[in-house]
Amino acid sequence: MSRLAIAWVVVGVVLLGIELHHLAFYALFAAVGCLAAAVVAIALPDALPLQVLAAVVVAGAGILLVRPRVSAALEHRRADGLSPGVHGGLVGQEVVTLDRVGGPDGAGHVRLAGERWLAVSGSHDPIPAGTTVLVTAVAGTTLVVWPVDGHHHFVDEGELS
Repeated sequence: MSRLAIAWVVVGVVLLGIELHHLAFYALFAAVGCLAAAVVAIALPDALPLQVLAAVVVAGAGILLVRPRVSAALEHRRADGLSPGVHGGLVGQEVVTLDRVGGPDGAGHVRLAGERWLAVSGSHDPIPAGTTVLVTAVAGTTLVVWPVDGHHHFVDEGELS
């Protein structure tokens, strides 16, 4: 294998690594173009203009023809009401408490996106079960919540047991 073919492969692998970090689908198709150029470099080691042409044509075709479809398919999968990102889709969601939600030592649960999440009260005051709350922050895997109406509905001592 020629040194130029190896260089095309190395650049393609680096671009794949960049794509894994950004997921914008530009570097992916540039990487595929580099791999196409590597194939040309193996067949025609001295034809650098053909290698560059192969890289540009394959990358351009991928970006113009395939990328929009891949991006649209991924956007369709995100249409479940949650925005992209780990915390960006959780903060701002309205949920209902499943049980009493207190401070850090009295965590309770809420249901979000069909799953049961651990939650704590943002003010550390207890929030009774069945209260509509707003997710205001995420601490690890625990949601910080406040009642939607902004007022805590204090729990009677008899409800704490």
